[in-house]
Order: sequence, then structure tokens, then C-alpha cells
Amino acid sequence: MLSDTHVPKRARALPAQVVAAVDDADVVIHAGDWVDDPTLDLLEERSRRLIGVWGNNDGPSLRRRLPEVARADLGGLRFAVVHETGPATGREQRCERDFADADVPVFGHSHIPWDTVAPGGLRLLNPGSPTDRRRQPFCTYLTAEVADGRLTDVRLVPLPR
Repeated sequence: MLSDTHVPKRARALPAQVVAAVDDADVVIHAGDWVDDPTLDLLEERSRRLIGVWGNNDGPSLRRRLPEVARADLGGLRFAVVHETGPATGREQRCERDFADADVPVFGHSHIPWDTVAPGGLRLLNPGSPTDRRRQPFCTYLTAEVADGRLTDVRLVPLPR
């Protein structure tokens, strides 16, 4: 899972480790703020399956190619992908309201990794950013396993500085 790649504004290209992870993944989820079409092109070419949305920094070209919200059933779980979910305070409650038909919302925007379970059981994930750590110690992305209606082995992967 990726978000906030911001290429070429925050990095010239995706880190090689991220590209290798894309090559290995069965499904790649990108929660917006691609910034340039070549990054979308690259992930479309290299991914077995790509689920992506546009973010607030994505212009008209990317918005024509991507939805604001994407939904997918993966391994018996219902995923919803969106760029922005609002402030951290109240996020779980808003997501339970806004994504009542999902099991796992994946979001971005903050560049802050997030992994919580809302009171109703909704699992919220934000992979951070692989190119712009902002106030975080590392740039990051997420990996996970999905099978038989279960999300397992969720790992936040830090990238070398």
C-alpha cells in the first residue's frame, strides 16, 4: 500500500525498494497524491492489479484516469481507498459512517502512518509516504496479507534515509 508519492516534487522517482515491492505484490493500492502521470503509468505497467485514487495534489489528467474513491473485494475483505479522511480526531467514527460498506479503508494525505481499529471493527490503514516523511522518522509504505476474509501480517516498512 502506497500514498503520497509526490513524484517529481518530493523525489525524482519511486525508491527502488518500493518498485521491487510493487513487482512482488499481487495487488498494489495507492491512496492518492501521485502528482505525475508517469508514476501512475509505471505502477499500471508493473502491478498485477492496481487500485488507486486521486488526491488533492493531483491535476486534471490524473483525476480523469482515477476515481476519488475506489472499492474492491480482496480475499473476502471489502476495501475502500480514498485520499483524505479529515482530521485525526474523530477519524474512526467518520470512517465507520462514510465507509459502512467496507472492512478496511485505506487513506493517505497526512504522510503519517496509521493503523487502528474503530469501535465497530473497521480497520483503518495509512501507509505514510515513500518519498516525503515530513515529521516522521522514515519514509514508509505498508504490506499486508489478505486471505479468507482476514487481514494479517500488516507491516509498516521504513525506507532508508
